[in-house]
Amino acid sequence: MMETAIQTFTSPVVLFFVLGLFAAFVRSDLAIPEPIAKAMSLYLMAAIGLKGGVAVAKSGIDGTVLSALGAGIAAGFILPLFAYWVLKTFGRLDRINSGAVAAHYGSISVVTFVTAVEILTGQAREPGGFMVAVMAAMEAPAILSGLMLARGMGSKSGTQSTGEMLHEVFTNSSIMLLLGAFGIGMLAGAQGFAEVAPFFEVGFKGVLCLFLLDMGLIAARRMIDARAITWRLAVIAIFLPIVNGAVGTALGVGIGLDAGSAAALGVLCASASYIAVPAAMRLALPEADPGIYLTMSLSITFPFNVLINIGLISAFAVFLTGGSGVLP
Repeated sequence: MMETAIQTFTSPVVLFFVLGLFAAFVRSDLAIPEPIAKAMSLYLMAAIGLKGGVAVAKSGIDGTVLSALGAGIAAGFILPLFAYWVLKTFGRLDRINSGAVAAHYGSISVVTFVTAVEILTGQAREPGGFMVAVMAAMEAPAILSGLMLARGMGSKSGTQSTGEMLHEVFTNSSIMLLLGAFGIGMLAGAQGFAEVAPFFEVGFKGVLCLFLLDMGLIAARRMIDARAITWRLAVIAIFLPIVNGAVGTALGVGIGLDAGSAAALGVLCASASYIAVPAAMRLALPEADPGIYLTMSLSITFPFNVLINIGLISAFAVFLTGGSGVLP
C-alpha cells in the first residue's frame, strides 16, 4: 500500500498541484488567466469523454457496464444520507446547510476523476472507459437526494422547480461536454478517433499538469480566505472521502470490477463536486452558505483526495482483489 501511495504522490500531475498550493500559501503572484483555464477545462472534458466512448465502443455494453452504472446511481442517492446525518450530528449544521453540503459529497468531481485515471493508468491499472458514463450518471441523484433532505419539514427551497433544477444539472457545461464527447467517441469508434488522437492524447498529460497547478492556486487561496469553516466541518471534509472511497471501492470489487475500475468508482464516491452542485445549490437553495460547501469541497476535500486519498483507494482496490485486478 505504501508503494502505491508513494507512486501517486510523485506523479507530475500531483506535484504540479502541490506547486500551486505552495505558490498560493507564500503569496506568489503566479496565476493562470481565466480564459486559458477555461480552455484547458474544455480540452480535458472533451478528451476524457472521447476516450471513454471509444473504449466502450470497443468492448460493448455488457453486464459489467450496467452493474457499474447501477452502483454509481445508487451511491449518488445513498451517500448524501450518511453525509447529512454526520453533518447534522457531529458537524452541528442546520437542515438547509446539511442538505446542501450532503449533495456535494454524494456527487462527483470531474477533475479528481481525471487525475485519478491518469494516476491509475501510470500504475498499469487503467479503469474501463465506461467509468466516464458512471461519473456522469452520479451527478443528478446526489443533487436530488440533497435537496430532498434540505426541503424536509417544510423548509423553503427557493423558486426553482425540480424540472428546472434537473435541466440545470444536465445542461451544465461539464456534464454536457462529457456526455456529448462520450457519445461521439462511441459513434466514431477507434477508427474515427485515430484522426484526432494526436491532439487529444499527446498533450493531455501536460494540460492536466497546468490545470492542476491552477486548481492548487484556487484551493489554497480559498482556504486562506475561509471564514465559515469550523474544526468539526474540516474533520468531516476529510472523514467523508475516506469512508465513501472505501465503500465505493468495496462496492466496485463486489460487482466484479477490475482493480482500476473499482478504484475509479471509489474515487467517484470519495470526491465532492465544486462546479455543478454549487451551481444547482445556488439556484435551488439560496439560503445555504456557499462559504461552507465550497470551502469544504474545493479547499479541503479536493486537495486531500489528490494528494493522499487516490493513492489509498488504489492500494485498497489492489488489496481487495488480491493484487490481480479481479475478484480473488
